[in-house]
Amino acid sequence: MELDLTPKTAEVLFEGDGGGYYTWWSSKVPLLAKTNVGAGRLVLQPQGFAIPHYSDISKVGYVLQGNDGVAGMALRNSTTREEVVVKLKKGDVIPVPIGSVSWWFNDGDSDLVIVFLGETSKALIPGEISYFFLTGLQGVIGGFSNELTSKIYGLDKDGVEKLTKSQSGVVIIKLDKSQSLPKPQMEITKKLVYNIDVAHPENVVENAGIVKTLTEQDFPFIGDVGLSVIRVKLEPGAIKAPSYPINPTVQLIYIARGSGKIEIVDFSGKCALETQVEAGHLLVVPQFFVVAQIAGEEGIESYSIVTTTKPLFEELGGRASIWSALSPSVQQASLHVDSEFQSLFISKIKETTNLIPPTTN
Repeated sequence: MELDLTPKTAEVLFEGDGGGYYTWWSSKVPLLAKTNVGAGRLVLQPQGFAIPHYSDISKVGYVLQGNDGVAGMALRNSTTREEVVVKLKKGDVIPVPIGSVSWWFNDGDSDLVIVFLGETSKALIPGEISYFFLTGLQGVIGGFSNELTSKIYGLDKDGVEKLTKSQSGVVIIKLDKSQSLPKPQMEITKKLVYNIDVAHPENVVENAGIVKTLTEQDFPFIGDVGLSVIRVKLEPGAIKAPSYPINPTVQLIYIARGSGKIEIVDFSGKCALETQVEAGHLLVVPQFFVVAQIAGEEGIESYSIVTTTKPLFEELGGRASIWSALSPSVQQASLHVDSEFQSLFISKIKETTNLIPPTTN
């Protein structure tokens, strides 16, 4: 089975005065549809406002840039259907459950950039995120007949016209500074938003990097979208040793900063991908495939989702490697080596971790 794992950048879906939305089309990245994952990137300029909408997938947003974002959500499992409003800053992770109506606003002086990664098995188009806007030129409220709208809302002809035609914008608009919006609720923000950039990582190696896995154990709200998030930050020249998931999960990786190289090996033991990556690239790692990262001269930082709430990974390198769990005789037979090399191999493994600092000459 030939799979194209080549990293891809997003393409323009919409651009306007208030910002833009960029997406990865499943027609251009067929593996997204095959593995039921999808992604998009939202850029809001100062005063940019993404009109209230809902989508057909559960996803998580990660704030790449900006410290004055505001998001409002009417969560579908809320008994009161009250709007919750949260503050967003660089490093924040915000889950967005399927069907939840949300809006997004940039209250700062520089661009707000958010990348969304999600699972698309229930989507209208596998591998893509479809959005339904409540208002604007693409708003669902304007799609019904005037007669029906009049009866639903008790409005006369002029009222229906005002309701459905007043907003001439689409997707993203730019608000006047005099336009007021709800202020973030900081107690709610603590429950619905998690800053993964400042969180204590479970794996830290000096001069090599860090790994932080975010699950519902640390952040209960992320359980509502059925996903987990992994942050990997490598110092220049450092390596993250090969690893693979031991549960059937797809990994969708977004390169947030820096550059480097990614290598992926498939079920036949062949290299499925060996390529340079840079900020803005998106990669899909099919379930059970083995992946390693090598940081370039400026280091590399990636964020990924895995399509499970309980991600489990097995390492091939470092003292926690699966090799250490196998008996010496099995190691010798499997590798077809003598006991001397087997002992050397295991001793080298026990001296390292799965995050490897750059070698110095």
